[in-house]
Order: sequence, then C-alpha cells, then structure tokens
Amino acid sequence: MLKQQGYEVIGLFMKNWEDDDNDEYCSARQDWLDVVSVADLIGIDVEAVNFAAEYRERVFAEFLREYAAGRTPNPDVLCNAEIKFKAFLDHAISLGADAIATGHYARVRHEGGRVQLLKALDASKDQSYFLHRLTQMQLANVLFPLGEIPKTEVRKIAEQIGLHNARKKDSTGICFIGERPFREFLNRYLPRTPGPIKTPEGKTVGEHMGLAFFTLGQRKGIGLGGSQDGNGDAWYVARKDVVNNTLYVAQGHEHPWLLANQLSAIDVSWVAGVAPTPGQYSAKTRYRQTDSVCTLTAGSEGLLSFELAFPEAQWAVTPGQSAVLYDGDICLGGGIISA
Repeated sequence: MLKQQGYEVIGLFMKNWEDDDNDEYCSARQDWLDVVSVADLIGIDVEAVNFAAEYRERVFAEFLREYAAGRTPNPDVLCNAEIKFKAFLDHAISLGADAIATGHYARVRHEGGRVQLLKALDASKDQSYFLHRLTQMQLANVLFPLGEIPKTEVRKIAEQIGLHNARKKDSTGICFIGERPFREFLNRYLPRTPGPIKTPEGKTVGEHMGLAFFTLGQRKGIGLGGSQDGNGDAWYVARKDVVNNTLYVAQGHEHPWLLANQLSAIDVSWVAGVAPTPGQYSAKTRYRQTDSVCTLTAGSEGLLSFELAFPEAQWAVTPGQSAVLYDGDICLGGGIISA
C-alpha cells in the first residue's frame, strides 16, 4: 500500500523474545520466513533487529512485578510505548527513515500543531486502547495505513497481491511472547504462594496457588466445582486481598462485588501532552469493551492521576489494567487503574 502511494519502503523485523521461542507458541523463525517471502514479493529490502534485552528490561520485568503485586498488567500497552514506538522507532530513524509504519488499527491526524490519536474506522479491530501512552513525538513519526480500512478489506488486498499468509490468524497472545498456556508460563517466573479462597461472607471454599495466577472477572480455572448453598451460578474472581493472600470469589456475573461505578487511575499519560478539561467523556477499562459514558475529575495529584465516575456500573474493573479516555473518536490518553 505504501509503495503504491510513492513511499520508499524498507522492511524491519523485530525479535523481542529469546527464552523459549519454538514452533509451538511463538516461532520467530517462521515469522521471519513470512516476512522475507512478502518482502521478495513486493520488492523491498528487509532486515532483522533484536530488542530482546530491551523488552526484558523495560516490559517483561515490569510485567512480572505487577503480577507479583497482585495486579493484572497489560504488557501490550507498555510494549508499544517502550519497544515498538521507542526502541524500534529510534532504530528506524538512525537508518535514515522519516517514519515507521505499523499494522495497528488506529489513525493519526495532524491538527493545530498537534497530532491526534484516533480510533480505527473498523471499530471491531480498533487498537487505540493499546496506543494511548504514545507521545506527540512518537505519533509525529508514525503511519497507520490500516486505520482507514476494514480488516476484511485488508485480507482481500493481501490475497489480490498474492501474499501466502493472507489468511494467517490474528495474534492474541502476550505481546511478542505468543499464545502459550498463560498460567504455566507465569509459573516459570513467579513462585506459587497458596492461600484461601473465600466468599464475600468470609466462608472458605477452597485454596488458590497464588494470587498472581488470577484476575478479576476470571471464571475458568478457579477450581470450584458445583454450587454453594444451593446457588448454581458460576464462580468469578471478585477481589484479591494481597495483604492476607486471600482470593475472594462470588457467584453470578452480576454480583455486587463485580460491579463498580467509579475508579482511580495513576501513572497517567495524555496524548496531547496536556490534560483534558475535567468533564464528561467516554472510557474503556479493558480492550474490546464498549465505550462507557463517564465523568473525569482530577485525582490528588491533579491530572497526573484521575478518577472516573460511571452512571452505569462497570464489570470487573481490574487494578493494573488501563483506563483509556475518549472524546468521540479521539483517544485522549489514560492511566493505570489503581482502585
């Protein structure tokens, strides 16, 4: 697409994980062969770059710290800010590139001396949630050619030009690590710390192997078969008490412990470089969630932290995940949910 628009294009392939790369989960070798095949077909040069050390230091170490603290981080958000649009962007510029183009489903718009981050036109594939920590400098050097095109059309274009991987399934695993059994993977890096599983009423109903291996709203893998007190509703992870190493579970998708009308966020990043005016916006508290109307107010540190109030209760608001704010299609930025 970029070649057709007159750009001089060079391909760069990133390898960011070394520990157990294999054909079963995250084959960088096969991905590299796919890249070389595509580059040959469209007639561009391609080279490989390795940011495994940067990924481990800037992303994976923080990922483990957050899980160990009982929170549920989103490594894709940090990976975008620290690797794809920092280490990778810096490398591309050092090679003489004016910008990098990625396959993210999002858009940028230059207006009034600033760069805006917008949702993709294909709402079902929009990835602006994962990009909300990008700065003005990063966005000024980025192209998102897929942001204006539906995913179905992208696959048609790939088939028309003869790409052998046009029907390759979308990646849904951890950024650069792949689609491996998550609990098994995490257990390699974090110790098991067993503790009680309790109901909101304080009744012990089981034992967990470590709070790090559970997230709010989780239904599968809790290990509670059958019902308690005649209630046949499914069990969900409702709270994690890190101080007492206790996992709280509740029955029923709409249990009050799973619902919240407000949240607090820290470690805030605003796309424009300045905070928006407090007021009414919309927000996502997890990826693929429908935007929810909310009211933004400043936290104790001004808008270096913030609070959101929702007229409709939000389900399983999870500390460690990102709360991302929108004004229509414009992504304003966001922060890490703290409570």
